[in-house]
Amino acid sequence: PDAYLPDLATVVNNLGIRLSDLGRRQEAFLATQEAVKIYRGLAHARPDAFLPDLAMSLNNLGIRLHDLGRFEEGLAAAKEAVDIQRKIACTRPTAFRAELAMSLNNVGGLLSALKQREEALMATREAVHTYRELALARPDAFRADLAMNLNNLAIRLADLDFHEEALAAAQEAVDMRRELASKRPDKNRPDLAMSLNNLAIQLSALGRRAAGLNAMQEAIDIYRDLAQMQPDAFLTHLAGSLHNMGIYLGETDRHRALNVIEEAVVIFRDLASKYPDAFRAVLSNVLTNLATCLESLGRHAEAMGAADEAAKFAANVK
Repeated sequence: PDAYLPDLATVVNNLGIRLSDLGRRQEAFLATQEAVKIYRGLAHARPDAFLPDLAMSLNNLGIRLHDLGRFEEGLAAAKEAVDIQRKIACTRPTAFRAELAMSLNNVGGLLSALKQREEALMATREAVHTYRELALARPDAFRADLAMNLNNLAIRLADLDFHEEALAAAQEAVDMRRELASKRPDKNRPDLAMSLNNLAIQLSALGRRAAGLNAMQEAIDIYRDLAQMQPDAFLTHLAGSLHNMGIYLGETDRHRALNVIEEAVVIFRDLASKYPDAFRAVLSNVLTNLATCLESLGRHAEAMGAADEAAKFAANVK
């Protein structure tokens, strides 16, 4: 065990990452949970050697729990990772600032999921500030991380109605990710689609409908291509973008809005059957918007059925 437990922990942690990349959420969680257990034992015996690994695996565990809709447990894991990394970064800032920023970004996402919006914004701002400094010194290593955190910063700002600042952050993220995707499309197209979808939301919030629709359609086109190749990994993102477009089109093209929302419902219904904790609330929200769209088209009986189904899922949300 002394010789091989560290290697086992590394391999199990990496397995969790690969499973997560393929959308296999429960298996990814179990692998990461095992990695945390092993690293916790190793760090107890040799903290100087293994506390950084424990923090890294705790951060990953927070992400896996987020993916399963277990936000409070995920936040506890992510906060523990931040606490460990802050202590390490005090003595070894060059080596561990990036890891701390990554965990802060994760904490921001989990706080946002729990509607603790001011705290989420503070954590994400700190992560962006750190990555911006790192990217100035080593752009090839950290521009992708900076872009990811700028995208998340835009979401946190919009949650608090700071829409102009949110749009600026979202546009910077898109510009950065478009450049990265031009060089390495296989690696960076998913992130570009995510940022385009977010940019569309920020443009819509400021009444710039045509530009928002263009960004949204580009995101959907990318996600549709990706979902054909890796459905478990990208159908969730495709459905979210379709739902956003349906809401966006609701006032101007209701028939087209209905078509894209119905497609989103089909995808989210399947996801909610597999991962109820993560997707019941989302499906309820999408069904509510479907009911609104049907009602606006005079299809009252179908609208009532969708609204009743939405209420059923909402009642079962933990």
